[in-house]
Amino acid sequence: MTTATTSALWTATVDDAPVAVATEADLVAIAGAAGTAWILEAATGKPVGTVTLAGGLLALEFSPGAAHLAFVGPTGYGLWRRSDGRILLSETGAWSNAVRWAAPDRFAVASGRRALVLDTDGAQQWGTDLAPSTVTDLAWLREGRRLASSAYGGVRCHERHTDKPVTEYKYLGSHLALALNPNGRWICTGNQDASIHIWRTRDGNDLTMQGYPEKIARLAFDDTGRWLASDGAPDLTVWDFSGKGPAGTSPRSLRAHETITALAWRPGGDAILASAGTEGAVAFWRADSGRPGTRVNPASVSELPEPVTALAWAGPRTLVIADYEGRVAAWPLPDGLIG
Repeated sequence: MTTATTSALWTATVDDAPVAVATEADLVAIAGAAGTAWILEAATGKPVGTVTLAGGLLALEFSPGAAHLAFVGPTGYGLWRRSDGRILLSETGAWSNAVRWAAPDRFAVASGRRALVLDTDGAQQWGTDLAPSTVTDLAWLREGRRLASSAYGGVRCHERHTDKPVTEYKYLGSHLALALNPNGRWICTGNQDASIHIWRTRDGNDLTMQGYPEKIARLAFDDTGRWLASDGAPDLTVWDFSGKGPAGTSPRSLRAHETITALAWRPGGDAILASAGTEGAVAFWRADSGRPGTRVNPASVSELPEPVTALAWAGPRTLVIADYEGRVAAWPLPDGLIG
């Protein structure tokens, strides 16, 4: 890996095609498709360490405070400890593409058709029964006391030592992405059938947002829980969940990409969204400007030489971006976007 100084805050190069970026506290991690993750200092881009999972990587996430990094891939999962560099690997042979921390000492991974909850020594605390298909995404509810998992047929919720689901939110189809708003009022999935399905958690009432030309593989609420962003078309759409929710409304939309490859809300709840695409553009825009159903122009668009494959905010003023050739850059928030 090499580092260099450009107009960005810092740049680095990793020897693989990045598939995910994770940030927490003072660290950044870049997951490579072939199975190596590079851990860097968030302020400088200087290397801290590497971890490797045979068979490739699909996702990774730091624990709160960045004392640990959990990573998953087609052959299993692993755990890196910052204090001494210890690496624990569990190459189960079960496909895993989701990892979520519930607390600094507890995290969940998708493992084939099950979800497993582990401690920071890699010991299994509990696990779910078999879902109808491979688990595609995970999310924690009730301050880490309840785990939601998506698979074919809907979302299943489990609590500690309950292998059978305590609640199920059903919708026939393949669910690819899972998003819960912070107060737990709404559960949403992005689906293979080019729809977003939404349940109100208190009573299970549901609705479907249809009409997308492509499958929904990326879905995220902002910190306030008001705005839900999704891919599924050249237009990036944002639904407003204020009041009684999005039923009967139209989304705000932005066309800045040929195909959306990544999206991430700026921390802090000010409705600023960053998105990236296959053409090498990174767009920053405010979701709370304009009117529902109208197209919103991006506040700033920058071009990179290669398709952007992943991005993540490292605090409220820095966006870390990785492209297909392994170039990684930390960019400052564009002037004039706030206020």
